[in-house]
Amino acid sequence: MEIIQIVGVALIATFLALIVKEQKPNFAFLLIVFVGCTIFLFLVDQIYAIIHMIERIAVNAKVNMIYIETILKIIGIAYIAEFAAQITKDAGQGAIASKIELGGKILILAMAIPILTVMIETIIQMIPG
Repeated sequence: MEIIQIVGVALIATFLALIVKEQKPNFAFLLIVFVGCTIFLFLVDQIYAIIHMIERIAVNAKVNMIYIETILKIIGIAYIAEFAAQITKDAGQGAIASKIELGGKILILAMAIPILTVMIETIIQMIPG
């Protein structure tokens, strides 16, 4: 039950941050960032397993790996942008967090254009005459 470990660490860090925040707000913020990164590192094995499974499915389905790599990069951008935006919001910088989210969305759109192009071309080829 990995979720219990994650929630346990997160709750302990939250309580510690609330206590420390009164005396040293900077340390409380650093504690939250550290715990967030620790939780992410705890999940790296799961992320690797998911990526490996998706690649196996794609090979079995004879899907071009360029598309799978692009989709995985898009998912990575989304998660990284969300993580960075949340940390920035925690630091009280909502405006910068919004810019991070916008940047992530634009990068995702830019990376998705080749896949969208192939999809549109495939649909056009299916339409008769």
